[in-house]
Order: sequence, then structure tokens, then C-alpha cells
Amino acid sequence: MKLTKVFLASTALAFAAGAVAAEDMTIVSWGGAYSESQQKAYHEPYMAKTGVNIINDESSNEAVAKLRAMNEAGNVTWDVVDVVAADAMRLCDEGLAMEIDPDTQLAPAPDGTSAADDFGDLLVSDCFIPQIVYSTTFGYRTDMVGDNPPDDICDVFDLETYPGKRSLEKRPINNVEWALICDGVPADEVYDVLETPEGQDRALAKLDTIKDQVIWWSAGADTPQLLADGEVVMGSTYNGRLFSLIVEQGQPVDMLWDYQVFDLDGWIIPAGLSEERKKRALDYIYFATDTQRLADQAKYISYGPARKSSAPLVGKHEELGIEMAPHMPTDPANSKTAVLYNFEFWADYRDDLDAKFQAWLAK
Repeated sequence: MKLTKVFLASTALAFAAGAVAAEDMTIVSWGGAYSESQQKAYHEPYMAKTGVNIINDESSNEAVAKLRAMNEAGNVTWDVVDVVAADAMRLCDEGLAMEIDPDTQLAPAPDGTSAADDFGDLLVSDCFIPQIVYSTTFGYRTDMVGDNPPDDICDVFDLETYPGKRSLEKRPINNVEWALICDGVPADEVYDVLETPEGQDRALAKLDTIKDQVIWWSAGADTPQLLADGEVVMGSTYNGRLFSLIVEQGQPVDMLWDYQVFDLDGWIIPAGLSEERKKRALDYIYFATDTQRLADQAKYISYGPARKSSAPLVGKHEELGIEMAPHMPTDPANSKTAVLYNFEFWADYRDDLDAKFQAWLAK
């Protein structure tokens, strides 16, 4: 009798543990302030609503390799994964991410607009649900440009009006697009020109005009540090890094939004989940990518919500109390000339252009 009671008690505990485990969901992201913004805007309200326990994993920089390994082992332990759009496209092409129907599996906008129309051109893959838009753009030292602050991307190439060092990322992406635009190529023709060897040479020739005034960066923190130290008059980096430099640190720096290049970050659901886990992941995605939730993330970080309907709902920073809309790359005042990163072009030409760019750098 005693043994039977012990067995029944241990069995009950095992079932209880199983029930708790079944309510765990592992969500993978990038860590730091970005994961914290997701925790506050998405995870905490979802856990309060459903009772699901969200476990945070900060392995997004290894997402492609790890999902390949999990798939090969037949043991996918992640439920929802935050990736950049280019990685989402690779995972989708390899069958490692689920396809999503935005009109049936994502929330419509409050006015009834379909999710497909609300996200629009940012739905760059059948498996990718955009979450935020971030951009690579320029910051400049306000105390080094006199009474004539730069307002045009081509001011980066104007050494006479704006003497001093610039910082540019040590890769061709973005640099060659800006170079061609400032060499007179219309923005909508840039990638047609870049497909030709002559167009690539033309971009590098334009970059040659400032090459001896460039400090090349590899890490997102480099340009903010160079600007803070006054070592460059202007430099490119991610808009969130500049927000921190300008607003949180109070450095004498301002933004140049002209021809900022948009890139995307968002969710995929791994292929190979059980029906129960798939259903829960889809429920989370439906919740976390609705209009209000995407606007809520902007209370904590200066990345623009991917839905058009979210933009008017962007309010004040939760801690700083400042209006966040003017700091968003997607704000209409900042995005008049914005360029969306051309994923298809760079998938096709990245290796060749990287090699050509590195050879040019070495000259």
C-alpha cells in the first residue's frame, strides 16, 4: 500500500512536471537592449494572458547553423526565432522555416486592413514575419560642421564643405549604393548599374574620391565611439546606435537620414515542430506582431515598427519620456528617400563584390 502511494505520488509529480514543461516556449533573439524590449512589449503581456512560460535564448547570430543541426538531428528545441530577413530567406529556401499566410495567420490592422497590405513590401519571404525596421545611416558632429549641417547623403563625398575623416563600414554593401547615387545614378536604377562590371568600377571610383579620408569600421560600436571622440566628422552605423549616442549619452551628434538603407528583423517559426508547439508558436506570433504590440516595442528602442498601422501609435520612451516618432527610421519625416536593402541582388553578387571591394581597399 505504501509503495503504491509512493508510486502514485511520483507519477502525479511526473505528470505535473510534464504539464509545466508543455507550457514552456523557447524564443530566440539577440540579447541586450533589443531582447529586453521584446520581453517588455511582447513576452510579459503574452505570458500574463496565456500562462505560457517564455524561455529566452540569445543565439540568433547562430540561428542558421543551429537550426540546420537541429533539423538533421530531428530535435528542434526552439519555438520562435528572431532573425534578419536575409537569414529568414535562407532558412525558408532550405525548408527549415514554416511558410506563413499573413492574411489568415497574422492579425489584421485595427481598421480591417489585411496583414499582407499592412506589412506591404516588407514581407520579403513566405516564412518571415517582419517585426522591426532598422537602418544604416549617418551621424555627424554638430560642433564640427559649423552653421551648415549636412542634409544630403552626397555631403559625405563633399570634402571641401565638410573636411575631416569619415567612417564607413568595411564592406561594399550600402557604400556602393550611396556612391552611385552621388555619382548621378537614379536610386531606382542603382542595382541595374551594379550588375555590370562597369557600374561596380564606377562606384569604387566615386569612393576613391574620399578613400584617404575614411576610417573603416567592422563593429556597430565603432562609429559611435569615433564620433564621441571627435575622430570623424561623420560616419555610418545603425540608427539605434546613434539614438543611444545622441539621446542617452548626450553627445554633440545629429542624424543624417537621407538615403538611409532599411533592413529588417523579424520572426520565423522553425519547421518540424509538433502540432501543439506549432499552434502555440502561431498564437504567439499572431499576438506579438499585431499593430499595438509592434508600436509598444518602440517605447523601449528606436527601431521602427514594420506595420504601417503601428506608426501613428508610437508614443514616448518608457523611461526617458521623450517622443520616439522623430527617432524612428520609418517616421515619414525621416524616410522620404529611404532605400530597402536589396536581398536578392546581394544574394547573387555578394561574393564577387566582396572580393572586388577588398582588392580595391588593398590598393
